[in-house]
Amino acid sequence: MDNVEIEEVFSSLGPVGIKLMFSGKGIYHQGVIIALYLFDELMLKADAQSAPAFSAAGARQWVYQREGKNPVSMPYWSVPEDAYDDPDEMAKWVGLAFEAGLRAEVAKVKPARPRGSAQKRQQRAGEG
Repeated sequence: MDNVEIEEVFSSLGPVGIKLMFSGKGIYHQGVIIALYLFDELMLKADAQSAPAFSAAGARQWVYQREGKNPVSMPYWSVPEDAYDDPDEMAKWVGLAFEAGLRAEVAKVKPARPRGSAQKRQQRAGEG
């Protein structure tokens, strides 16, 4: 799948960025990774909230396995077959991928640690 075809698949979202990564491409929307194109297959991002819908539609989860290592289920799923023939159906799936990507970004943000203990040490050092 070339970049023009990838852009068409995701046209319902608007512009996408495509970056070379691994042995394929990472597809981004608004700076959020939403899909991979690897091994001649497009895989959409999913999470605990959206994965059941992908599974129910007959999509397959990508499982990565290195030689001598245990398989690891990745948060990417194949595109349900019906979506390739129906732009509205594809819009639904790429929308779910974007939503999963947004949730993953929110989960990455760690709350700031309280800085009180460092401030107290500085205050005590200044008192002596």
